[in-house]
Amino acid sequence: MWACEAYRTSPGQFDAYMKYIRTDVEPQNIEAKKQGLVLDNKAFVKTPSDANDYDVLFCTLFPSFGKALDYNKDDEQKLDAIASAHFATADEDKQREMIKHRLAMRTYLGTTYVREVNLRPAN
Repeated sequence: MWACEAYRTSPGQFDAYMKYIRTDVEPQNIEAKKQGLVLDNKAFVKTPSDANDYDVLFCTLFPSFGKALDYNKDDEQKLDAIASAHFATADEDKQREMIKHRLAMRTYLGTTYVREVNLRPAN
């Protein structure tokens, strides 16, 4: 099950936003994958078709729909530990302060869940 989050970067902020992703998000994604919390992560960029369309899409692959949507305290604790290590502080308020600049760089448009299927030739 893929959970895909769509964003529209603010005018002139695409490069800065992608740098933020590479610096603060991708290292945590890599660690979450190493720890088995997710199966994969992908980033997609495109030219928006209109003013309300996304230009950046981040997708996370989970082993099941339940794993994508259901709260799991153990997983949350592991993700919190990854963030604490990345930001060198367990203080979530400090972490939020460190990443709040991202809000000016983009607008969140929504999350969609899609199931990947492997098509086989029809007989």
